[in-house]
Amino acid sequence: QVQLVESGGGLVQAGGSLRLACAASGRAFSTYYMAWFRQAPGKEREFVAGINWSGGSINYADSLKGRFTISRDNAKNTVYLQMNSLKPEDTAVYYCAARVPSILSYPYWGQGTQVTVSS
Repeated sequence: QVQLVESGGGLVQAGGSLRLACAASGRAFSTYYMAWFRQAPGKEREFVAGINWSGGSINYADSLKGRFTISRDNAKNTVYLQMNSLKPEDTAVYYCAARVPSILSYPYWGQGTQVTVSS
């Protein structure tokens, strides 16, 4: 079992930055593929970024490349999402998720953290 707890959300003006963190429990954290998703009001949940166990394989939603950066610290059981040049359309609840590398579905989810970008 893996438990995920996100933090770092809040209210920021357009053009600002936020850094989200996702703290994971469990000794197997370093083996999991970790990802960030987001869900805006009235929209479906969408993939933001994902990172493999070593950080050697990283994927981003095409629309977010260059503004968002995902990273992980396996010693701290934490994955991060650095968000720069934020836009009002980035407003959403951001979720951390984990899966084993061999399975594409995500069985483990955090409770989410709200990010609100004001214009």
